[in-house]
Amino acid sequence: MSPREAQLFLDMMAAERGAGANTLGAYQRDLEDYEGFLATQGRDIAGATTADLRGWLAALSARGLASASVARKLSAVRQFHRFLYAEGHRGDDPAAVLEGPRRSRPLPKVLSQEEVSRLIATAHERAGEAVASFAEAARRARTACFVELLYATGLRVSELAALPASAANARGDAIIVRGKGSKERLVPLGEPARAAMSAYRAALDRVAAERAGAGGRKAPAERGRWLFPSGAASGHITRQQVALDLKDLALAAGLDPARLSPHVLRHAFASHLLAHGAELRIVQTLLGHSDISTTQIYTHVLDERLKSLVRDLHPLSEGSGD
Repeated sequence: MSPREAQLFLDMMAAERGAGANTLGAYQRDLEDYEGFLATQGRDIAGATTADLRGWLAALSARGLASASVARKLSAVRQFHRFLYAEGHRGDDPAAVLEGPRRSRPLPKVLSQEEVSRLIATAHERAGEAVASFAEAARRARTACFVELLYATGLRVSELAALPASAANARGDAIIVRGKGSKERLVPLGEPARAAMSAYRAALDRVAAERAGAGGRKAPAERGRWLFPSGAASGHITRQQVALDLKDLALAAGLDPARLSPHVLRHAFASHLLAHGAELRIVQTLLGHSDISTTQIYTHVLDERLKSLVRDLHPLSEGSGD
């Protein structure tokens, strides 16, 4: 694989597929892994065969990689070989006939509604406590904003971290979110989440005024581009920091930190909606899933709801009112 061909492939994925920086980085690492294996066999990508690909997959499994990880790596390499064939860099596609490992679809980790309510209550209690500095008060207000937004909208953590500052001032009952592939979607937003954003922005203003050595209020126009600004290279808070703040909140709420992450709140959002009667297609739209099959990991919730309906409403059921 020449560096030029790999870069052309990554450029294509960014321009035509809307792949983000994290996805492109993962593709590059997967291609380097594949090329490294071929080198140990005295082969290269230009002459790789289907047998070579099968050998690489076997080596990945021997390294103890989960089937989902192997499938993801194969997807990257398969797309690269397809690109090489389509662009005339190779006369064949050795990956075309390969089937990836079967991927199990484990049930998502979900918090109960009572546990989410406890998290939200704890976050607001901590945000309302007297603390030693405006900076600590802003951090606690930010955590309350995280948990309110994630549970109210089902945002991915990358979407949350990159929310623009204008989201706090959006008119109406929804915000526009830029998701995977730079696709935009409209996400409804309730009053508790709006109030949490306003409280957090007010806390940031107090920090800015303190640092400026003035008692006046910092103008919104000076707040910057991001809702959650940070000293990170991106200019906004990192996904890792969001996760750390939530684990700190879990401890304060008496929950196991290992059970809480931004994605767990996204799962709770979807599962609780379905449990209360939302249609799967609507949840798909709210989550920003391009394929309904991705949303179907939540069908265990629908199964339980159907069982409850039969148990409670069927005329021959012991739980029916007749």
